[in-house]
Amino acid sequence: MTTQNLADERFVNLETFKKDGSGVKTPVWVAGLDGKLVVVTDGTSFKVKRIRNNPRVRLAPYGRQGEVHGAWVDGEAHVIEDAAHASRADGVLTKKYGWQMWLHDVLFKILGRFQRRVFLELSVSPPS
Repeated sequence: MTTQNLADERFVNLETFKKDGSGVKTPVWVAGLDGKLVVVTDGTSFKVKRIRNNPRVRLAPYGRQGEVHGAWVDGEAHVIEDAAHASRADGVLTKKYGWQMWLHDVLFKILGRFQRRVFLELSVSPPS
């Protein structure tokens, strides 16, 4: 599974890891940017806390019915700190998800979470 294959998926299952090594899987929207993947989420979410503690992640294509339908791949994630890079990430996600991303942002604003919104950058490890 390559970065481009995952970028073409509607949903990706993102597995992050707790301090004890156990994994937590979360379905996310994903888009491609500069050969990597980007995701939007609430900056106070546990997945962001786990990524700040351990950048190791696993990714797999994920269907609307809640099924993984491809191989898991290893990767690394980090929070995008640069405002210009975050703006570009927002742009590619908005282009891919259109009205759904708009609705996501409206709901984040209504819930007071818009200012906590962060973008993650995911790098897929090449197969060994």
